[in-house]
Parts: sequence; C-alpha cells; structure tokens
Amino acid sequence: MKKRSQASGVRSQESGVRSPRRGARTAALSCLLTPVFCLLSACGYHVGGHANLMPATIKTIAVPAFSNATSYHRIPVLLAGDVTRELISRTRYTIVAEPEQADASLTATVSRFDVFPIISDPASGRSTGVQVVLTMQLTLTDRHTGKVLFSRTGAEFRERYEIAIDPQQYFDESSTAIQRLCRDVARSMVTAILENF
Repeated sequence: MKKRSQASGVRSQESGVRSPRRGARTAALSCLLTPVFCLLSACGYHVGGHANLMPATIKTIAVPAFSNATSYHRIPVLLAGDVTRELISRTRYTIVAEPEQADASLTATVSRFDVFPIISDPASGRSTGVQVVLTMQLTLTDRHTGKVLFSRTGAEFRERYEIAIDPQQYFDESSTAIQRLCRDVARSMVTAILENF
C-alpha cells in the first residue's frame, strides 16, 4: 500500500498538479508584492523621458522674449530660440511668440551670467580654462486659469571651455561655449517642464 501511494504522488506532480507548498509560496509572494505595486502607482512612478504631465487643455505655448538682468544681451535671445526649437522638435504643441495667442505662456529671466577662470598656466599666469555659470528663473502659466504649471527659480547651468596660450593658435571659444550652454539649458528646461520634476 505504501508503494502505491508514493507512486501516485509522483504521478500527480508530473501531471502538473500544484503542491500545497507551492501554492502557499505564490500566495505569500503576491501578498508581499501587491503593496509595493500599489505604492509605486500611487506616487506617480513612471519611466523617465516618457511622461507628459501637462494639462490636456494646453495646445499652444507662447515663448516671448526672455528678460535679462545681465550685461550679456545675446544670451536671452539664444535661449528663447533654443527653447522654441526644442519644444517644436519634442512636443506637439503649437509654439507662438505672443502670449495672447496661447493657452500657456513661458516666461524666463536670465538673472546672472558669471565667467571666471578655473585653470591657469603656471609659467605665464594666464587663464587656460574658463567656467561659465548661468542662473535663471522660469515660469509656465496657464493663461485661462492663471495657475502656475511649472516654476523654477535660481536654476543654475554650467559650461567650461579652454583658452590657447599660444597667440598663433588662439581661438575665441567663448561664443561657441555660450551656444553650447544655451542648447543644454533649453534641453534641460523642456525636459523639466514635460516631466514636471
């Protein structure tokens, strides 16, 4: 009799019938993971780069000229142009210059633009490396409700560039560095707005 019961037990496992232990383990694992999934969904977890938390009513965004509190008049112009291009290439919103024609308005102020040496040539004492720091404020407002959809104050962006010591090899890298910085700032700004971090 004992031999038959052992054989029948083997057959039941081979035929795919779950043992009571396996069922208990699955149930326990399910009980442990369910609160984790609920917690992740409750806190708005999502894959970075794929979210757009903007209200569905926003179809048109105005990007007027950026304000400038510095002596570098070219930077706000570059930034506004780069932000406009970034929004056009990465979103489906219609981008306009006049706030009266838009559902939302993006206003920005360049509050500081600092340039200072970070590396010096020991022989000549001349600067060979420069760091640029841009500080700005940014606000996206729903024009219909007046609600602030996104705000970032004191946002800081940095860019470095090198200066050749040899006068024959000298090339003014500052203009190129500022262009790079403005493109990077525009990408960061648009990403922050779309993902609302």
